[in-house]
Amino acid sequence: MSQSLTATDTALLEKIADMKGGRADGAFNVRKDAGCAGRVNTKNVQITNKTDKPGIDVHFAPGCRETCHIPVIITQSGLQDTVYNDFYIGPEADVTIIAGCGIHNCGQDASEHDGIHTFYIGRGARVKYVEKHYGEGDGNGERIMNPETVAYLEEGAFLQMDTSQIAGIDSTRRNTKIVCGPGAEVVVTERLLTHGRQRADSDMEILLDGEDSKGRVISRSVAQDQSVQRFVPRMVGNARCFGHVQCDSIIMGQARIRSVPEIDANSVDAQLIHEAAIGRIAGDQLLKLQTLGLTAEEAEERILKGFLA
Repeated sequence: MSQSLTATDTALLEKIADMKGGRADGAFNVRKDAGCAGRVNTKNVQITNKTDKPGIDVHFAPGCRETCHIPVIITQSGLQDTVYNDFYIGPEADVTIIAGCGIHNCGQDASEHDGIHTFYIGRGARVKYVEKHYGEGDGNGERIMNPETVAYLEEGAFLQMDTSQIAGIDSTRRNTKIVCGPGAEVVVTERLLTHGRQRADSDMEILLDGEDSKGRVISRSVAQDQSVQRFVPRMVGNARCFGHVQCDSIIMGQARIRSVPEIDANSVDAQLIHEAAIGRIAGDQLLKLQTLGLTAEEAEERILKGFLA
């Protein structure tokens, strides 16, 4: 059943999925408050409802070149929404999937979205997956998001996964698991901003199972005020492969950050690297921008935007 979109809805969709007016070119599916608020299929992209649980199946035809939007918005205070979305990308396809979740909570009760996304990426296919999280509202109700992403890459497949938490999420628990076959490659970039008393936990596992598979994880985060972050990425090399984990964080105020990168080599031909750094904004960076006419607050904001870009 389709639902009408309000001005608040369309503003959220533009922020999290670049969908002006709640629509986009090509295939899309908009989920609002646990229901469907709009759907368009194309010749190469077919979106259907699951019959056994809430969610959708999205099928991309072999060899197609398509973009598909699948955002979620929640505007009801106290709503707990769980959805299971499966994506089937045909061999040699080249697709972009724009996801994202926005919560507008003006009530007193917590609003929560738990999204479980599973990708089956065919031989030689390429996927760019973009996911943005954002929360807003003038009430006291929490905004909670718990995304889970699982991806299976067949031989020669490629996945670029870009996730970001813009602002306004009180609590998030991210779980990611990616399995790479022979010659497959994954690049995961995670950007995270927390403030106030927000908490963010992220657990990630990249399994490099196939010969000549590659994996790269890039995490950039900023923790402000009294917020807490925990990031645990694990790169596992089970064959001749290359893996790299890089975690960079800026800590401010009374915030706390825990970064625990792990590399696990189960083959003599596995090459795995991890790096982790946590620190404050350098004083010389602030001073340089202030000499150009910026206030201390403006200089700080400019540095943070550049770091998370």
